[in-house]
Amino acid sequence: MPRKTYIAAIREALAEEMRRDARVFLIGEDVRIGVFAGTRGLHAEFGDRRVIDTPISELAVAGAGVGAAATGLRPVVDLMFGTFLYLAFDQIANQAGAMRYMFGGQTTLPLVYMVQNGTGSSAGHHHSQSVHPFFMNMPLIKVVMPSTPYDVKGLLKAAIRDDNPVVFLNHLALGGQRGEVPDEEYLVPLGEAAIRRPGSDVTICAAGLMVHHALKAAQLLAAEGVEAEVIDLRTLKPWDEAAVLASVRKTRRFVAVDESAPVCGAASEWAATVAEQAFADLKAPVRRVSGKPVPIPFSPVLEKAAIPSVAEIVVAARHCCTQ
Repeated sequence: MPRKTYIAAIREALAEEMRRDARVFLIGEDVRIGVFAGTRGLHAEFGDRRVIDTPISELAVAGAGVGAAATGLRPVVDLMFGTFLYLAFDQIANQAGAMRYMFGGQTTLPLVYMVQNGTGSSAGHHHSQSVHPFFMNMPLIKVVMPSTPYDVKGLLKAAIRDDNPVVFLNHLALGGQRGEVPDEEYLVPLGEAAIRRPGSDVTICAAGLMVHHALKAAQLLAAEGVEAEVIDLRTLKPWDEAAVLASVRKTRRFVAVDESAPVCGAASEWAATVAEQAFADLKAPVRRVSGKPVPIPFSPVLEKAAIPSVAEIVVAARHCCTQ
């Protein structure tokens, strides 16, 4: 199977879906020249009507996507960085997320908002926040955050074919990661987690970059005789509660790892669900490992300190396993 980068897998997914369905088009800032390599070269193949540059007005671009989706097209709206979604918040929360419900199901909203999310590039607070919890709290918005080249292609294709709005978050630190990506057609279903490493002693749940941190932590724990099961959620909303609960009922210990801040963060949702639905199975209290509640620093050293580390995950899992 060919090995490709995460970014190349994004570009393949977009090109394949645009070839497959003439209703799919790309809209965003500087998508014609492909400032981000995931959109590079698409304008040469699909032209001005399918790859559309926009003014620097995220609210307007997000709204144009809503209108296009409501009238039968399938737009992919590239808003560059996750923090730029804040500028489009009204259109996403009050229009994209509510329109299908308010219209009594008489229309669909097949719309993908695609951005770079999280830390890893030392781009400062305005470009490096982990914004996914905001959108997990919006009704009828699906939220996807892949961790591998294989998944980013399969999930993006599935998101484009979905009839609901999807916030699709590509982690900044993973763009150059290589992995096996088939040339043939495939999809990764939204809402299904993947077990990245089987284990029997503690369940570690994560998404995006934190999956790779969790896997490194699991290797260190294995040297101590602790076998951690690592679950990659892949889709944050709807998230695969059944897979996580099945794992916890086996290991009887749970650590939730997320790059965002702890208050109302993704890790808090996972921990609360496990505490509510698998309390009788737990041998130890659930543990959260979250980002620090601070603006994301520009300094690489401080940026690294603001997000969960491998060492922190090891300590949390070790704490569970000693109780």
